[in-house]
Amino acid sequence: MSTDASITGHYTSGSLLDRLKAALADDGADPDHPTIEALAPYDQFHGRGLDATEQLAAGISVSASDHLLDIGSGIGGPARYMANRFGCKVTGIDLTEEFCDVARHLTSALGLEAQVTIEQGNALAMPFADATFEGAYSMNVSMNIEDKAGFYGEIFRVLKPGGWLVLSELAQGPGGAVPYPAPWALTEESSFLSTPEETRAGLEAGGFRIERFDDHVAESKAFAAKVRAMVERGEKPPHRAIAMIHGELGQAATENMAEASRLQAIIPIEVMCTKP
Repeated sequence: MSTDASITGHYTSGSLLDRLKAALADDGADPDHPTIEALAPYDQFHGRGLDATEQLAAGISVSASDHLLDIGSGIGGPARYMANRFGCKVTGIDLTEEFCDVARHLTSALGLEAQVTIEQGNALAMPFADATFEGAYSMNVSMNIEDKAGFYGEIFRVLKPGGWLVLSELAQGPGGAVPYPAPWALTEESSFLSTPEETRAGLEAGGFRIERFDDHVAESKAFAAKVRAMVERGEKPPHRAIAMIHGELGQAATENMAEASRLQAIIPIEVMCTKP
């Protein structure tokens, strides 16, 4: 099986839209006319969910005339959030066809199709012209990409001079091997974690200027504590995407990620950089 096929196979099993609608109905939301708020527990698939998207958005400056690129856009939650918050255009690209189909459906249901476009494709060969976007972001995506130099090079190519990139990712920490399955990979063969130092060096080698490089360990611990408190009170957790997408596998993946975080085998990082 190719790497691309093993990655998309990990994320898709069919009937995702049906499962999402069932989850929304169970929440008391209208599955055919959901709101951005109702979708947030499910369409913000990355670590810390909507909290992380809001934090990323708070650190960027975007005007309504800007065109942003969402790399690894999943079912479109962050892209719709950015478009709704800033009034800008957002193009998302994702390798998984089912994710793109569901993202387009939800974008249409929310009336955001004039602002949000979803393309199915590979981040290593994006179907966009040079210097297209004012800004780009990617949330928990590069762990599935082995060719980091090619990844950074493609982003650099499609950004306008002066454009910015925010990577909100999981890095390889000092705490040893990551247990699998994980939310992003069934086995180690389709997981390509870089250390923070390798990430910095790769971006700089690709021509980017690092503006900010942070770890979000404290934020992740606080989010985990918030989730535990909600569950103990009998409430649904704020991040339910892993269970919806991965089904029975989701519980083991979540537990493994929690253990990897505890041991610092993984470290959440956020990098802000610019194209000179």
